[in-house]
Amino acid sequence: MEKKFCTNLASYTSRMIGQSKISSFFSAPQAKRASSSSTGDHAQKRAKSSQSSTDLHSSPEKENFSSPVKSSPPSKLSLTPEQKERMEANKKAAEERLQGKNGSENGVGDGLVVNIGASWHKALQAELSKPYFKELSAFVEEERKKGKVYPPPHQVFTWTQMCSINDVKVVILGQDPYHGPNQAHGLCFSVQQGIPPPPSLQNMFKELSNDIGGFKHPGHGTLTGWARQGVLLLNACLTVRAHQANSHAGKGWEKFTDATISWLNKNSTGIIFMLWGAYAQKKGACIDKKKHHVLKTVHPSPLSAHRGFLGCKHFSQCNDLLKQGGKTPVDWTKLPPE
Repeated sequence: MEKKFCTNLASYTSRMIGQSKISSFFSAPQAKRASSSSTGDHAQKRAKSSQSSTDLHSSPEKENFSSPVKSSPPSKLSLTPEQKERMEANKKAAEERLQGKNGSENGVGDGLVVNIGASWHKALQAELSKPYFKELSAFVEEERKKGKVYPPPHQVFTWTQMCSINDVKVVILGQDPYHGPNQAHGLCFSVQQGIPPPPSLQNMFKELSNDIGGFKHPGHGTLTGWARQGVLLLNACLTVRAHQANSHAGKGWEKFTDATISWLNKNSTGIIFMLWGAYAQKKGACIDKKKHHVLKTVHPSPLSAHRGFLGCKHFSQCNDLLKQGGKTPVDWTKLPPE
């Protein structure tokens, strides 16, 4: 009997274990499904809440405020090819000025090189690293410590900020910056706003009045309106001691500006070089006349203007040559106040 009891006990235990396994087999997925169902409910609630929030912002029916009426974009104005080219030139000039400023802040050059246009720096970088330029930089820095030097550091390279080096189509060469207070600002023959035009520039305006229809004296002497159209107004020497003409001559500037002219001569075509006076003509002797055009006459100074500058018609001749080369002529009347 004891043996029969043990057999029945073992059989009962086996059945209970089997039932437990079956229960766990079916109960586990149910628990998972319950958990999944619970998660789904929460997700649905979040989705409904998100949808409600989205509807509140995007559905006009649910807004509690008046939506502004969207106006249709203005129609594009039709521009002439000349206007488009000027807009593009102004855009490039602005980029040049910005890149030049960023470049000087980021170490594009040191000492003397401040605010130089990016395209000009790239083209002339080898020149800037030569020993003579480092000596020139040290000289100008020492001169500024001793006294007043014109133009101020941030305006020495204004001529590189007006347009890209590849967009230059006219070059006017000067010799030395103006040495009076607030005159020089990095463009030859040009003076800052509020400063009366010097005698040479006055004679240039006289010639323009007789040569270019519609030209009127602008009432100031700032020539940035020309420079932004691709007219390079380059002095042979880029700094000067106050009240001492040619005081920085022979210190290295001439080598640097010669290199600038040489780059334009080799890498561009169809540039109009306006060489006024013996000094400018000597500096431009290297220009390849098969690739470019050279217009020569005496300097517009009161000492010589009456001997050939007045009546030379260089401004209209320049535009005729530009047209022949398929380039946009310079609007010499465009001299708005800065």
